[in-house]
Amino acid sequence: METKTIKISKENYEWLCEEAGKLQAKEKKTVSIDEALSKLHKKMNGKISDLAGAWKMDDKEVETFMEDLDRGWKRWKLESA
Repeated sequence: METKTIKISKENYEWLCEEAGKLQAKEKKTVSIDEALSKLHKKMNGKISDLAGAWKMDDKEVETFMEDLDRGWKRWKLESA
């Protein structure tokens, strides 16, 4: 395996270590930082439908969102050809 040195912030390194720790607990085996990055990368490249149900909203937030969306569509205009 080829190795590279990269600079990341302390916060990002700590977050990445936490993610690797979560994977280790879930998979009950040692997980390297590289393996954690690979799994996170694959997870990020999923389908948009994978997000279905992930956004928790109450009724008021849904109402506000739909009103904003409606206003946005009313302002949107297709440029003439």
